[in-house]
Amino acid sequence: MTQPLLANKVAVVTGAAQGIGQEIARALHDQGARVVLADLDGDAAQRAAAEIDGGKGNCSGVACDVTSEEQVRALVEGAVGEHGHLDVFVNNAGITRDKSLRKMSVADFDAVITVHLRGTWLGVREASAVMREQKSGSIVNISSLSGKSGNPGQTNYSAAKAGIVGLTKAAAKEVAHHNIRINAIQPGLIRTPMTAAMSPEVFAEREAAVPMKRAGEPAEVAGAVVFLASELSSYITGSVIEVGGGRYM
Repeated sequence: MTQPLLANKVAVVTGAAQGIGQEIARALHDQGARVVLADLDGDAAQRAAAEIDGGKGNCSGVACDVTSEEQVRALVEGAVGEHGHLDVFVNNAGITRDKSLRKMSVADFDAVITVHLRGTWLGVREASAVMREQKSGSIVNISSLSGKSGNPGQTNYSAAKAGIVGLTKAAAKEVAHHNIRINAIQPGLIRTPMTAAMSPEVFAEREAAVPMKRAGEPAEVAGAVVFLASELSSYITGSVIEVGGGRYM
């Protein structure tokens, strides 16, 4: 029997209680990793972990505010303390506060920038500090095609997701000589609770703009994460993979 791609690996996924984050955690677990699911809603993270793992002890859920330096550090230290090492860290946590320029408040802008950019930066910094000592590790940052093309009503979100690409490339250059790889994924239109809130007309319009003529599934984003987390991508760093059905190519 072929060994799973991530056998004996330890992974942390932020924003993992639902949607794309939960599917990423599921895919990493299915490939043999022990996974820590982190989310602002710790109870939901624990429920997601139990659902994925069936109570076997290979998944755990914890509360974490990714904007807090202390909590992100505690998340990493807790994973290492429980499992002995950290091999994969996925910065997935995010929020939206969509409004037009005229209606968007400074608080709306700052909230989105802080969760996405500061949260990702803290995850990269804390995870890479551990991986530097191990001389190995893979960090995957979840950006968005909104950061490539820009979406009306998302000046905050598009700016944050574009910033994640720059952060990814700069950090990848800093730590590559320690055998740490840092890459980003840009999902397009994916069926999640967030896109389910769109009106059917808007969703259909956006789906029609995708060359593959369909929305993606969270598992399809998770598959790209598994690839970047595994040794299949051992010579890939500072890269951005678009998972968008060909949109904006």
